[in-house]
Amino acid sequence: MKITLNPARSAGTINKNIFGHFSEHLGRCIYQGMFVGKDSTIPNKNGMRTDVVEALKNIQVPVLRWPGGCFADEYHWEDGIGAQEARKRMVNTNWGGVVEDNSFGTHEFLELCEQIGCEPYINANVGSGTVREMAEWVEYLNSEGDSTVVKKRWANGRKDPWGVKFWGVGNESWGCGGNMRVEYYADEYRRYQTYCRNYGKNKLFRIACGPSGDDYNWTEVLMKRAAPYMDALTLHHYTVCGDNFDDKRAATGFTTEEYYRTLNHSIFMEELVTRHSQIMDRYDPGKKVALIVDEWGNWFNVEPGTNPGFLYQQNTMRDAMVAAINLNVFMAHCDRVCMANIAQTVNVLQSVILTEGDKMILTPTYHVFDLYKAHQNARQVDCFVETEEVGEGKFTVPQVIASASEKDGRITLTIANMAMDKEAEVAIDGVCLCKVQGRILQGEAGQYNDFDNSPLALKKFTGIEGGKVKLPACCVVELTIG
Repeated sequence: MKITLNPARSAGTINKNIFGHFSEHLGRCIYQGMFVGKDSTIPNKNGMRTDVVEALKNIQVPVLRWPGGCFADEYHWEDGIGAQEARKRMVNTNWGGVVEDNSFGTHEFLELCEQIGCEPYINANVGSGTVREMAEWVEYLNSEGDSTVVKKRWANGRKDPWGVKFWGVGNESWGCGGNMRVEYYADEYRRYQTYCRNYGKNKLFRIACGPSGDDYNWTEVLMKRAAPYMDALTLHHYTVCGDNFDDKRAATGFTTEEYYRTLNHSIFMEELVTRHSQIMDRYDPGKKVALIVDEWGNWFNVEPGTNPGFLYQQNTMRDAMVAAINLNVFMAHCDRVCMANIAQTVNVLQSVILTEGDKMILTPTYHVFDLYKAHQNARQVDCFVETEEVGEGKFTVPQVIASASEKDGRITLTIANMAMDKEAEVAIDGVCLCKVQGRILQGEAGQYNDFDNSPLALKKFTGIEGGKVKLPACCVVELTIG
């Protein structure tokens, strides 16, 4: 097997926001996961969990999407400002039927982003909201004027505007966001975005609700009817283990076939991004409209004994492989993909962090983001992989996948050996490995970290001999060359 790097060829700059994250008012993602309140005995700063914030800073989270998800289209932003004890209580009808007290709202979210050091991406309400409501939220966030809306912000303790750039106009409008036809949504998008004004030097990056999975007609119609009014459109696609979306299966204790089945299904992201991009190319050959994959990741059955509406699942080395697959796809298409947001950051679906009371663990997916963070804003480098196929029955995958980038005179090469139980020796061509250092995440396919034992962590990689690397089974490696 061989990896050939050609630094003279590149698809462009890898936007740092490809390594973004998603946080929804769902289960324990925000409450107990990121936000515990100022009075909590868990160490916090203005209510934000210190351990979680520091962990997210370590992987250099570039952008965080909020408040949903399906929750976005039943969220009314004025319910989440002002004195916390006076905020409106509601039932979260999408996720678990629990009471949402709105103690985490606009100011808290933007405080969280400031602590992490990331950009906020706000997904606004088209499904049950109004044009005026959305327009005034933009004004509240970004205006320096002396209006009644801005004075509300001043009264709530914030004099200066935040200058929020990324603005999603609706979420999953084809489903939980309103069950709209694409023709109807395209017209609604054009109307809503008209009244989302630019204030001062801040120019909004307007994001339209794109398709679910392989709904290519949605992309076709939306681009035809609304492309001049958008900066990007979204794509949502989750990997499930089974034969259809309802056949999700367990996050742990899986069979060899289920391991390879999941990886095989995850590779479908390459076809999705390619085909949606081809449609976009016909209407936007200059690539002025970007593609944002703002919900992706594994979706398994919830852990036994947990609320089915909270979507809490464990995270194994299989999840690490899926993270590597998807991040590689987004980087390879960096000429069109400008952002991606894994679902979701803490305690929900393919999380990078799990919490339980005052305990916190880092998942294998977290460590993949750590290994890949050097790719942020780097120049993508052409990377050709010659590899064998591995798998079970009809569910096969390339044994070795890789991606590369160049920044500050150094090349970062990330490699995954997706074989469940087979080592790989890979020759590296096109660059000299005379000055190289590496890190590795490796474990058995079904292995995971829990609150009593966390065996999976990054270690120094020593499997470099001459111009070859020796990869153990089921691993992700980062090589820094030069």
